[in-house]
Amino acid sequence: MHYVSTRATSASAARNPQGFSDILLGGLAPDGGLYLPADYPQVTGAELDAWRQLAYADLAYEILRKFATDIPEADLKALTAKTYTAEVYRNARADESAAEITPLRVLEEGVKGKLILQGLSNGPTLAFKDMAMQLLGNLFEYALAKNEDELNIFGATSGDTGSAAEYAMRGKRGIRVFMLSPHAKMSAFQTAQMFSLQDPNIFNIAVEGVFDDCQDLVKAVSNDLEFKARHKIGTVNSINWARVVAQVVYYFRGYLKATTSNEQKVSFTVPSGNFGNICAGHIARMMGLPIDKLVVATNENNVLDEFFRTGVYRVRKPAETFHTSSPSMDISKASNFERFVYELVGRDAGRTHALFRKVETHGGFDLSGAPGSDGDEFKRVAEYGFVSGCSRHEDRLNTIREVFDDYGITIDTHTADGIKVAREHLAPGVPMIVLETALAAKFNETILEALGTDAERPAGFENIEALPQRFVVMKPDVVQMKAYIAERTSAERTAQ
Repeated sequence: MHYVSTRATSASAARNPQGFSDILLGGLAPDGGLYLPADYPQVTGAELDAWRQLAYADLAYEILRKFATDIPEADLKALTAKTYTAEVYRNARADESAAEITPLRVLEEGVKGKLILQGLSNGPTLAFKDMAMQLLGNLFEYALAKNEDELNIFGATSGDTGSAAEYAMRGKRGIRVFMLSPHAKMSAFQTAQMFSLQDPNIFNIAVEGVFDDCQDLVKAVSNDLEFKARHKIGTVNSINWARVVAQVVYYFRGYLKATTSNEQKVSFTVPSGNFGNICAGHIARMMGLPIDKLVVATNENNVLDEFFRTGVYRVRKPAETFHTSSPSMDISKASNFERFVYELVGRDAGRTHALFRKVETHGGFDLSGAPGSDGDEFKRVAEYGFVSGCSRHEDRLNTIREVFDDYGITIDTHTADGIKVAREHLAPGVPMIVLETALAAKFNETILEALGTDAERPAGFENIEALPQRFVVMKPDVVQMKAYIAERTSAERTAQ
């Protein structure tokens, strides 16, 4: 299996074929693009039949072996077995089996259709990011140990990526984590999960700005190839291909548990900010998984919803980015969207590069086909099954109340956005699976507003906000950021 950049010419791709291990530790390609398989591996009906009864770890192995063809199969099987255990994913609700890893729960079944919730928050940090990040930590440690190497992970988070990465990488040999987050714009629980970690290989940096400022810093450092090589910079953000492909697994799992035959289709609704999670669904669909619709659910920062309704991709400026009660989606520049646009324009790397250069210079592009637009590819969106919708603060409060009253479940704010939008796209005969984002405890301020009571917390998280916190506050300055990474890396090496 070879990988290509969304911005690579065919000649450069031919000269520099990349395997899974070649791109595992990095993020952006050297040309600034994102990696995708040269061709998607296809899944047969016989394979789907054989996979229906597999444990999650075995299913992960079967899917990942199609992409990580340069890792010995015995090693890959050991890595997935080590990652996906009931001990790691232990936070299942009382009526769920932790052994299921991503249990399904039917919420509604009527003339409009069936609505199902897929639990993805049973990992160490109570959010779906654990599903990929735990594997990524084990993959990184495996690759670094083989070469006796080290890695400085430089990432950005709007809430859940940071804690999932830090919990997956803490104590890992040869790995340091430098994690950026928007200062004072995450929930108190999310902030405490990250900043209370005292591990010497974890560095939390609160950036005075919004998530997009953090993300821009990660890209700027990644694009400085000399600095990246000298300081061994890698990333765990969803621009990292290994993280995206690990998320593909739970789409297959959800489909196989919600159906009884391969003739049936399902749809998925995904709360979306950076387009990484639903991009994994797109990849599963391209592999042949019988997915009908991929529903993009946004909050007030509805850049993606606007594109899937109109064909116009219009990035908001930091001052136009809302701070909402579903803060992990407070993103106005979706990094993974480039992977889908690359497909939409016929895998034309030059055109993809030009469009995203226009994002930087003009704030977006228009594929609607209207006079003066940048093209007319928007008409092809339906071929990929994408539709969208938007949810706002009052919507999520109402949805949280309705789900609690009707089913006795307390959902988090992002999952509420997903359920609200999913209901707008239900279809008879096609189950709609909503991907859960996190446990409600991570967003207690809004749960308290909606229900008048605190969200239940799993054991061990009762007083997390009271723990001592360790972090630094910095301006969104790439020169200052590089200096900090270089200084801390040098200091830790000296201490060792």
